[in-house]
Amino acid sequence: MKGKSNLTLVAQPQDYFRELVIEALGKQKISTQPETEFYLVNLLNQFMTTDRLYARGPEGNIKDEPLALLVKEALEEPQPLAQSALFRHIGDVSLYVAGFFQDSLSRKLVDVDYYIDMGGTAYQQVAVRTGEDILKALYRELAEKFGSLVEVLAEVSDKTSQKSEKDLLRLYELWVRTRSERAAKALQEAGILPNETIKKDWQ
Repeated sequence: MKGKSNLTLVAQPQDYFRELVIEALGKQKISTQPETEFYLVNLLNQFMTTDRLYARGPEGNIKDEPLALLVKEALEEPQPLAQSALFRHIGDVSLYVAGFFQDSLSRKLVDVDYYIDMGGTAYQQVAVRTGEDILKALYRELAEKFGSLVEVLAEVSDKTSQKSEKDLLRLYELWVRTRSERAAKALQEAGILPNETIKKDWQ
């Protein structure tokens, strides 16, 4: 019976992610339309497989390109539907990476703010190119609340991964740089009290 229960959980990851997303939205005090909540759940479900983070060429090969190059490719794409799909991919990757891998970005040249700027702009481009009112409203909300939704996915990431001492150090450095409320709460739960007197731009 125990094995049967485990199989059910694996077979229905959407339900698992939906619970986490709803909990994170409530904890972050963020209100969204149902379509946005569904979009976040679906995004998490799709990116369970790592290679879904990357675009694919005409022959199905993975294209591991920097976001800036993907934006250039999207702007130069002559076909409207393909262009919209590229901007959506940029938004999806930016949202997922900035949220789920936020802590590991603290020491990289490209930080969380870069992904937030890229992702928010990309979703806005999708909204502009979308004719259906429901989808237009969805992508507008994703664009306007991008930074807050990054924190929602970061909250989900915290629930699905164990924090080592190294992870906590990166989390602390992230808090020093950004004063993220999520990072502060995670540190407090681990027994670490952030020092408000430390300068935000400390390296």
